[in-house]
Amino acid sequence: MLNFIPAHFFTDKIGMCLAFPGKIVEIKKDGQATVDFDGVKKDVNISLVSDAKVGDFVIVHAGFAVEKVEKEQKEEIDKILEGI
Repeated sequence: MLNFIPAHFFTDKIGMCLAFPGKIVEIKKDGQATVDFDGVKKDVNISLVSDAKVGDFVIVHAGFAVEKVEKEQKEEIDKILEGI
């Protein structure tokens, strides 16, 4: 069973990478935050998303938050993946 739900797919000529949506639950020092992925909490580097704050949803790839998304976007992704 996966601990994460794939949300975004980044593709290029080399291959494909997965990224996952999560909610920031705590901001720490040095650009770090605790992010909740549907009950699984992980430390994530948020330095690439300069305006990230507690309560924001972010897309995370390889331990880095790469963009913010709205709650509605995350919920839509979850509904689509429930059907898979």
